[in-house]
Amino acid sequence: MAMARASSGLQYPERFYAAASYAGFDGSPRSTSKAVRAKFSSESALILYALYQQATVGPCNVPEPSAWNAVEKSKWSSWKKISDMASPEAMRLFVKILEEEDPGWYSRASNFVSESVVDVQMNQYSSIQPVVENGNPFPEIKTISTENGSVVEAQDKDVVSEGFGSVVVYDQWIAPPISDHRPKSRYEHGAAVIQDKMYIYGGNHNGRYLNDLHVLDLRSWSWSKIDAKSVAESAEAPSPITVTPCAGHSLIPWDNKLISIAGHTKNPSDSIQVKAFDLQTCSWSFLKTYGKPPASRGGQSVSLVGGSLVIFGGQDAKRSLLNDLHILDLETMTWDEIDSVGVPPSPRSDHAAAVHADRYLLIFGGGSHATCYNDLHVLDLQSMEWSRPTQQGEIPTPRAGHAGVTVGENWFIVGGGDNKSGASETVVLNMSTLVWSVVTTVEGRIPVASEGLSLAVGSYNGEDVLVSFGGYNGCYNNEVNVLKPSHKSTLQSKMMETPVPDSVSAVLNQSATRDVESEIGQEGKIREIVMDDVDSDPMKSRAKVTNVHLMATLKAEKEELESLLSKEKVQTLQLKEDLAEAETRNSDLYKELQSVRGQLGSEQSRCFKLEVELAELRQKLQTMETLQKELELLQRQKAASEQAALNAKRQGSGGVWGWLAGTPANEKADDA
Repeated sequence: MAMARASSGLQYPERFYAAASYAGFDGSPRSTSKAVRAKFSSESALILYALYQQATVGPCNVPEPSAWNAVEKSKWSSWKKISDMASPEAMRLFVKILEEEDPGWYSRASNFVSESVVDVQMNQYSSIQPVVENGNPFPEIKTISTENGSVVEAQDKDVVSEGFGSVVVYDQWIAPPISDHRPKSRYEHGAAVIQDKMYIYGGNHNGRYLNDLHVLDLRSWSWSKIDAKSVAESAEAPSPITVTPCAGHSLIPWDNKLISIAGHTKNPSDSIQVKAFDLQTCSWSFLKTYGKPPASRGGQSVSLVGGSLVIFGGQDAKRSLLNDLHILDLETMTWDEIDSVGVPPSPRSDHAAAVHADRYLLIFGGGSHATCYNDLHVLDLQSMEWSRPTQQGEIPTPRAGHAGVTVGENWFIVGGGDNKSGASETVVLNMSTLVWSVVTTVEGRIPVASEGLSLAVGSYNGEDVLVSFGGYNGCYNNEVNVLKPSHKSTLQSKMMETPVPDSVSAVLNQSATRDVESEIGQEGKIREIVMDDVDSDPMKSRAKVTNVHLMATLKAEKEELESLLSKEKVQTLQLKEDLAEAETRNSDLYKELQSVRGQLGSEQSRCFKLEVELAELRQKLQTMETLQKELELLQRQKAASEQAALNAKRQGSGGVWGWLAGTPANEKADDA
């Protein structure tokens, strides 16, 4: 998609390998860890390393490094977290992060990057020679002339020009004769038309964000650059402040001013910035807002509804895709975040948005980091309810980075791409019947088949014209192309030829301003605007009767749906209460768990002390057993000694009989 484009014309995977070589991940002498850390912050270096490994090696299957090696552990963890990411998505995200970290990487890497130029598909009459502008070759768009009322074949039959008034063909892209001093080639810029003048602000050129402002006079087809004055943020801080270069922003005309809102910048802020350019004073000023502003982003859609701006989706500064909904009241400059019902579109950026009948917001296409969409979502701005109706007719292919404008009930979509090629067809959606048709198809790599181009509605000779500018299709361009949409749409005839399901049938009425509700299969309800009245009187009468019955049926269905919605709201409220109760209980359990953990820690400490004491007691017990054995041995020795002494005494006294006879022991000795 447009937000993920790198600044070179290389296609994938060559673009990825060129970026990896520049960043230092290709094994070359300059690809050292120290060199990578010198170019990027530690966080960015880890992300780039993980994406490079995922793109070239695949999922992380290597063993986890030791915790002592903090660097390798961090690299392993970063790689492991994105193991489910596909290799192509990792390549594209690597290039995108490199471009945001170092917008001029390609120009500095030109010494070792060989860019492959994709061949331009030529028509059989073509003899186009490449024209080099800003270092990028692209085919020069030739002009045609009129001779004797007949048109001479151009060298590119899809885009023709000379004097714009001399070309009377409708539904065909025209390259008007533009004067010199064209703006620098770019994409993802902002464009708006005020009083037959188209203003171009900012954008992305070769990876660098711009902040210049140019104006194209739609009557003379001449460009001029506006030298904007320095701005002051407030009366308290009158010092001049330079308008920050940006891309992926939105430019909205409002009360003779140009309002620039959101956008990617080199140093993004925390929240969306709103600034205004006064066409009378030719000066920028920052607009102070109130309430909680949305997070900073780019690639969002901004739609003007009455006196408010409706902002949807985009990609924030952390590269996260969004699908939130915010409204800025331009009278009070107050932000309001909307809690819608129903299933919203998936998070995306670089989509297109349109407002129908000042009530319905339509979202088409857009993309994620690796996927593009072609789904259609409708938001009822009164009930703030999302629905996804069934699309009819020639449904466009998935795309992102396209541009769209409305003319009456028709929504024209131009350009965009699917990360492989640009969308060559210009399509239109009838917002009343939700039927798609192809207006025209171009061939070759021309600007209207680009991503990130701008599209605006102007007026020329009293007729509405679509004006496109810029874009990226392998090279940046600054071409202007114009298409006159036919006044009589072919949608009505196609509707007559192709049967339309009853669920999508329009309601006839004499005034083509009333809206009704209708069911679209099982995918939810949408709104339809009634078609023009029919000339036949019987048809009018029949339409009135049918309308009455249909309105009664729809009212009954509406009441039933409102009843179901109220029940769902009650159930949702009950679930919220249950959730709050569960969270409270969970908090109490967590506190109890912490207390138990503390007690367990104390018991573990006490158990350790007891184990130490037990070991000491066992040692003492062993000592006592040894002493006991020694004591018993001494006792036995003592007993033996006493017994021996007693026996000796008995032998020395003559025994009992001598004592009884009265013969002293000394006498016996004398006799002897």
